Amino acid sequence: MSTEPAIYIRDVSFSYSGAAVLEDVNLTVAQRETLCVVGPNGGGKTTLLKLILGLLQPNKGEIRVFGLPPRLARQKVGYMPQQVAHDRHFPVTVEEVVLMGRLGGSGLAGVLGWYTKADRAAAVEALRAVGMEAALRWPMAALSGGQRQRVLLARAICTQPELLLLDEPTANVDTLAEAQLADLLGQLSRRMTILMVSHDLGFVTHLAEKVICVNRRVVVHPTGELTGQTIRQLYGGQVRMVDHRRNLLSSTVGSHG
Repeated sequence: MSTEPAIYIRDVSFSYSGAAVLEDVNLTVAQRETLCVVGPNGGGKTTLLKLILGLLQPNKGEIRVFGLPPRLARQKVGYMPQQVAHDRHFPVTVEEVVLMGRLGGSGLAGVLGWYTKADRAAAVEALRAVGMEAALRWPMAALSGGQRQRVLLARAICTQPELLLLDEPTANVDTLAEAQLADLLGQLSRRMTILMVSHDLGFVTHLAEKVICVNRRVVVHPTGELTGQTIRQLYGGQVRMVDHRRNLLSSTVGSHG
């Protein structure tokens, strides 16, 4: 394993049509760290992930992923987007969805989706890791919200990435599914770097070593320093925070930001 940081960002700014989204971002994420990205809607969280993926290019500044420009490091990165648009009636199986994570490999087969035995074995292993191996042949339309999230996570880890990027992984899942996902991410964090976007601050503080607060600018806090005052300043008001470890509401109860 190289000694390069998993993510290195220096003096990065990005704007859409002249409107600043991120300004003067500096961030270093060590290998095998687990960090969560929090902040208000429109604050730049998803934009930050897309810059790390190389889907967007900064207006200024430098980004490196394992010492490489983001586009050259994509084989090392697994990505689970916030929402995946799909026709619930489209006849696609769980296996076929997970195998999509193997697209983009070397050669014509990696481009056209001519999956090899190794690809199919990797899909089974990824489903086993998320507890969905039995659903290999099931149609995606038959799955619950929590099961779909697990399958999409399997797609993200199918290439055995060194860096896992998750955008709102707990969206549209129930409390039990959240707890199961937290356990799974805890296991994955032993062998990969994890960076996740979430509004679920209880979920964040239970898993992460550090919290990246994004609201046009970026500030990194150790998880233990994420106080009610810090949260109110970030979101501009009260935020509902659930402690998943004790299933209790914290003292920062208010309307969800």
